[in-house]
Amino acid sequence: MTVRISSADPAAAGAEDPLPPARLAYDLPTWREITHLLANLPVSLFGFVYVIVMLSVGGALTVTVVGLPLLATGLMGSRLLGRLERARVRSFLGVRIDEPSPLPVLRTKGLFNRLWLMLKDPVGWRAALYDLIRLPWGVFTFSVTLTSLFVLWPVLPFLARTMTNVDRAMARALLSPSDELERRIAELESDRGVVVDTAAADLRRIERDLHDGAQARLVNLAMGLGLAKEKLMEDPDAAAAMVEEAHGEVKLALQELRDLARGIHPAVLTDRGLDAALSAVASRCTVPVKVTAGLQARPAAAIEGIAYFTVSELLQNISKHSGARSASVDVWRSDDRLLIQVWDDGRGGARLDGGSGMRGLADRLDAVDGLFVVESPPGGPTTVTAELPWRDREGSARTR
Repeated sequence: MTVRISSADPAAAGAEDPLPPARLAYDLPTWREITHLLANLPVSLFGFVYVIVMLSVGGALTVTVVGLPLLATGLMGSRLLGRLERARVRSFLGVRIDEPSPLPVLRTKGLFNRLWLMLKDPVGWRAALYDLIRLPWGVFTFSVTLTSLFVLWPVLPFLARTMTNVDRAMARALLSPSDELERRIAELESDRGVVVDTAAADLRRIERDLHDGAQARLVNLAMGLGLAKEKLMEDPDAAAAMVEEAHGEVKLALQELRDLARGIHPAVLTDRGLDAALSAVASRCTVPVKVTAGLQARPAAAIEGIAYFTVSELLQNISKHSGARSASVDVWRSDDRLLIQVWDDGRGGARLDGGSGMRGLADRLDAVDGLFVVESPPGGPTTVTAELPWRDREGSARTR
């Protein structure tokens, strides 16, 4: 959480600074503070009424199917009121408060998961609490400020500074992002759903490949051997031809099973590491690929697997879509991060929303606190940079 001092207002206070001292001066900051205090009553009254209606209606209807959605929508409205109040504090009191991270609602799969994410939003609940406790304070500050304009004019700047310092403290406490942990919790909860969806999609793909590929061939093999058995005594030559055909089916089924196993986790990656596995996948690319992997140690198996499949899919995209004549893969370690850069001299124009699997790769890396950046101007070249956290082979995460 960061609160910055507005250079236009010497009375502004940052998160690490003491509140500005009270003083007797009628200058521009003082008039801004007086305006803020007079606006406290209508603003706090609106916020109080909104929160009361939201809680009472949403809470009363929780026994129905519309109660929780109404409450979740109300909390999103509280988030918006909090944003408007941060803007008001910034404009009149000179305190700039960072905006909390937005809820990753669009990245969260499933209506119930989205609803639950909105209902437990700490930013929305703190904004609602802010609006609840502000009404008595708004009545008090409006009354004192309005009275002082006609009765206590000489000391009004002192009173205005004192009361707006309370406003500054309340805004910092309830409208600022609590800490980076809050942001990361929301992101990781959304990313967990991405990981689950990705795993489910992979299982469906494996099931489909087994059903349509190796399983179908094995069924045909069994039928062919059955027919060969029946013809063995009657027509040995025909039976021999059927057995020969079945032998070919066995070879094809074995090859499909090997390809499927390679798609799940290639043996070369387990046995020899990322350098050898990337060289193997590069050799199957239709475009000449230069692989450079300067790793002195091996990362954790999960990170190694994500790196392998990221490069594998990028090379498939190069083969199918780029029209490139050459490509390169560079892998290296920088501090506690594993970096991957895949380059090609193709036609360019690759995008995360281009339908070539880039979005899925970005989501997969984001789920493990990684980064995925695509630079692909029309006409090329294309450079894709992926960054993953380095974890050792025992699985313990190192501090970044």
